[in-house]
Amino acid sequence: MRYSSLVERIAGEGSRAWAIHYAAEKRLRAGHDVIMLSVGDPDFETPPPVVDAAVAALRAGRTHYSHIVGQPPLRAAIARRFAEWTGVAVDPMQVVVLAGAQCAMFAASLCALDHGTEVIVLEPTYVTYDAVFGAAGARAVKVPLHPERGFHPDIAQIEAAVTPATRAIVINSPHNPTGMVLTPAELEGIAAICRRHDLWLISDEVYWTLVFEGRHVTPMSLPGMAERTIVISSLSKSHAMSGWRVGWTIAPPDMARHIGTLALCMLYGSPPFIQDAATVALEHDFAELDAMRTAYGARRRIVAERLADAPALRVLTAAGGMFAMLDIRESGLSGVDYAFGLLEDQDVSLLPADAFGPSAAGHLRLSLACPEPRLEEACARIRAFAQKVGRR
Repeated sequence: MRYSSLVERIAGEGSRAWAIHYAAEKRLRAGHDVIMLSVGDPDFETPPPVVDAAVAALRAGRTHYSHIVGQPPLRAAIARRFAEWTGVAVDPMQVVVLAGAQCAMFAASLCALDHGTEVIVLEPTYVTYDAVFGAAGARAVKVPLHPERGFHPDIAQIEAAVTPATRAIVINSPHNPTGMVLTPAELEGIAAICRRHDLWLISDEVYWTLVFEGRHVTPMSLPGMAERTIVISSLSKSHAMSGWRVGWTIAPPDMARHIGTLALCMLYGSPPFIQDAATVALEHDFAELDAMRTAYGARRRIVAERLADAPALRVLTAAGGMFAMLDIRESGLSGVDYAFGLLEDQDVSLLPADAFGPSAAGHLRLSLACPEPRLEEACARIRAFAQKVGRR
């Protein structure tokens, strides 16, 4: 049988990135005391009133078709929260509700990119991006973020990557996997490139509530960027609702209309009981949200302190997000070998950051989605393995 060329474009290294996580799950099923720090799924519970709202909506029969682009109260709530968090006023009609940020990125890419076009993305980059751009028929042009710069971008390198085929730049801040947060000057530099070359800026802001110092800044707030920025976000990280699959795009009106048309033929709308719950999540100020951000900040400090003097290992301080990066280049081992050695020797699962791109080679991504006592234990085990491996 013959297959579409799409199946090749959506395969690759990104689809194989989770081998260590699957191996850890296998050990867990076999009875090993594995500490899973290889996936960014919040370990907190969704705020109870949100769950109650979903249950009430189910019992009220909210199980039929809903608005394709999102029901009006939810779109209005997203627009209000966006204005509150970023200072940028948008019309609810600019919001399209989709099945998580992953689906939102997919929809934005299909509507902004085309066969033969190029999209500039900062590398290391989230592992599904390549497949998303490939599905649109576009080629990813990767601009490296170097560890020596704290994984901050070189704006001149980004501009040098622009060609006549470039259609968009994609940014992710706070950044997964590094925890880097783009500075206002860096955002303005990238925005200026977009204005000069008439490019879309697709801004993945899924970790926007998890900035540890200062406030999140969206490029949509910058001069001349409202008409060329597509913001991607969700409730997965902010409200511990990863399994609910509630995400959205905020885009200029014409782009929002095109994304809505794609949603019509791709999803045909999100479940109304889920949207009712999401509306409650956004309309209330839950103490749990501040508690989560505080907890991630405390866990970030625990990792830095407990691993401060581990041999051939350095912790990179994250400015945002829910991960810590461990630099293990002095050990002489690759990220993959170190991760699998750690799993087999100490039953701790970390993700080799090589999967995110060559600039992250020799690093491991540690998820902070773990209660403090368990995280303390994980750090002790990582230290023990680091002492065993030493420097090579």
